[in-house]
Amino acid sequence: MRTNRFDPAPGRPLWLTTLADLSLLLVGFFVFLQAAQAVDKRALTAGIRAGFDAQPIPMTVDRAVIDGFAPGSAALPAGTASSVDFVRGAAVDRRIAVTLTGGTAGDVDPTTGSAAILATDRARAVAALLVREGAATPAQIAFAPPGTGGRGVFIDLGFAGERQAVADRQAPLAAPADGAVQ
Repeated sequence: MRTNRFDPAPGRPLWLTTLADLSLLLVGFFVFLQAAQAVDKRALTAGIRAGFDAQPIPMTVDRAVIDGFAPGSAALPAGTASSVDFVRGAAVDRRIAVTLTGGTAGDVDPTTGSAAILATDRARAVAALLVREGAATPAQIAFAPPGTGGRGVFIDLGFAGERQAVADRQAPLAAPADGAVQ
């Protein structure tokens, strides 16, 4: 009979409980080490998919880029027609949001010396182009924080939901004559 709750139960020596606790700590430590390693997510996904005999699912990327801006300039480069057509085809559905992210690749605005201002000016120039060409409405266009990769503007398409379509029906906006984004 046990006289104290700290006494080991009959048939279960204290060292066995301690060994089990240490074993669990050791397993937890190895799990932590494995989780902290840099993992190639594509290889991991492919391995899991192969384990279940599943075929890869082709995923479409709804992204375009207008690149080739001159260093320090926000003037649109030549060859923007395919990107405009890409947006026009998707943005017919007014529930689609068009997010623009300007990049600088290390160059800066010549007037202010700011890379963020240059990236934003490039994104605004692309927004004005999309509205002027009728590819998207101003209500569909949003701006992401400036990036640093490349001298271009990334165009991402995403589903904004019914709220976007209702806003367009309530207040239809026409492109300004001068091509400026409001």
